[in-house]
Amino acid sequence: MSKTNFQELLDAGVHFGHLKRKWNPAMAPYIFMEKNGIHILDLHKTAVKIDEAANAIKQITKSGRKILFVATKKQAKEIIAEKAKAVNMPYVVERWPGGMLTNFPTIRKAVKKMTTIDRMMGESSWKNLSKREKLQISRQRAKLEKNLGSIVDMNKLPAAMFVVDVMKEHIAVKEAIKLSIPLFGIVDTNSDPTNIDFVIPANDDATKSIELIVGIMTDAIKEGYSERKVDTHEPAPTPRVDNDQKKTVKGEKRARLKARREESARKEREAETPADNNISEIKTETIGEVETPKVEKAEKAEKPKTRKTEKARAEEKPKKEVVTKEVSSEKTTEKKPKKEVKEVKEIEEVKEVKEVKEVKEVKEVEELKVQEITPEPITEENNNN
Repeated sequence: MSKTNFQELLDAGVHFGHLKRKWNPAMAPYIFMEKNGIHILDLHKTAVKIDEAANAIKQITKSGRKILFVATKKQAKEIIAEKAKAVNMPYVVERWPGGMLTNFPTIRKAVKKMTTIDRMMGESSWKNLSKREKLQISRQRAKLEKNLGSIVDMNKLPAAMFVVDVMKEHIAVKEAIKLSIPLFGIVDTNSDPTNIDFVIPANDDATKSIELIVGIMTDAIKEGYSERKVDTHEPAPTPRVDNDQKKTVKGEKRARLKARREESARKEREAETPADNNISEIKTETIGEVETPKVEKAEKAEKPKTRKTEKARAEEKPKKEVVTKEVSSEKTTEKKPKKEVKEVKEIEEVKEVKEVKEVKEVKEVEELKVQEITPEPITEENNNN
């Protein structure tokens, strides 16, 4: 990789900083001098920092990861969009959607909504919609395309982020710091370089300066892709294609996957063997009111085989039947006492009632006898007579 040319940086006006009264003291190591109230940056240090950042970006792209380019100021919008699109990298040139990194799943839902609208437009149901509904959906699609169309291919968080004007993109910088994403930034004399991993001290307002530095970074990305192609024999990524082409490619991939799955399933069915017939089965025999389980031997293959005579086998069978009958008789005897106790209780209650009635009758009879036997009291009239 060729080193950065000092004269090119000078011609592009990379050395111009902001006014002295707007400076950030943290940028003092990168300032060369002051002239007419404007700080001048040290281009030797700038060239070294550009080479370091380019090497780091090259290694990231060589590993097959993505770098997000962020620049929402007017001077850098078109440059970033053109350069990033040429190397198939995601970029943000409109308003930074808050939470794009920290709340990435929600952003992905919005991107999927855009793809569903595209699918809807290609179906026959689109013709049945009214003119007003079509207009509303198309406006929604245009808005999503404007804000999120450049990150459609970013299925996961980026490996690094390149920022033009760190001071203006402070929200994006904070989100990247929170998620520990490496930061590459063009830092002017009025910005704070402490939170930036790869500082590039340069003029972030001039279009020529931005174009030169971003061009060096994109060249490093291309070199990383070419080295990756040589090492892994993979083709370098092509520029973005239309949605129709993407749909056809995805459909072909799905068809291939489906065919492979069907073949694997068919092979598995052919390779399957019939299940063993030595699986244990539980049978039940009813003796009277109780069911007794009869378990067949399930582990014949595991136990050592021993030869038995016909007499021994004949003796074993009746023993099993006797055991099962004994078990059933025990269960029935356990149940019978409960019924008998109930019947005994009922009989006892009836007996008690009868005894009570008999006692009452005996008492009444005795009282009647006593009344008949007792003599009448003697009075004076009876004595005179």
